[in-house]
Amino acid sequence: MTVSHTNAMTRRLGRIALAAILTAMLASCSFSLPGTGEPPRIFVLSPKSTFDENIPVVDWQLLIDSPIAAAGLNTSRIALRQSQIELEYYANAAWTDAAPKMIQRLVIESFENSGKIVSVGRQAVGLRADFILATELREFQAEYEGKADNEPPDIRIRFNAKLVKMPQRTIVASKTYDYLLPAPGTDLVSVVLGYDAALGKVLKRLVGWAIVEGEKFHDS
Repeated sequence: MTVSHTNAMTRRLGRIALAAILTAMLASCSFSLPGTGEPPRIFVLSPKSTFDENIPVVDWQLLIDSPIAAAGLNTSRIALRQSQIELEYYANAAWTDAAPKMIQRLVIESFENSGKIVSVGRQAVGLRADFILATELREFQAEYEGKADNEPPDIRIRFNAKLVKMPQRTIVASKTYDYLLPAPGTDLVSVVLGYDAALGKVLKRLVGWAIVEGEKFHDS
């Protein structure tokens, strides 16, 4: 047997041995490839559809800007907090979109559902309006701090809104909504229902406030 033939056989045996070792390692440990495993559960929140009857019907136009949010909330992941110094997220769960984009859509739909305003839309280049609603999402998480294991979390939503008159770009009104409501249960669906209830309170009051304040300053 020649030396070159011997070397070739040695290399082939080495490759076979390496493949056998890797196969054994993969079989003996838990190993998941990217894109495998349990898919995330996708949750959606609902716009508001019932409003106070005394909200005036107005004939001016309103554009809704996407809420400003810190990086920790500018995500589709569903946030939770177990302490004041750390923001975490539920595993295998997400909103349909990044939270600010999702809330922007819900705000627009809520204004449309009110039937009180002639035109409302998304802030975009080239569109004209009488007012712009600029908002900031400051808190949007489930809070477990101080809770027992069998207690549901509180849902915290803090949302600031500024009504900006165009074309002057003057802030004519500002309002902060801050709600802390207990979720109806400890499971994930109940937590999301808690988010829906808390955000619903914000949306209902936001629509009424913006329309009333805008009407005050429309002709001024």
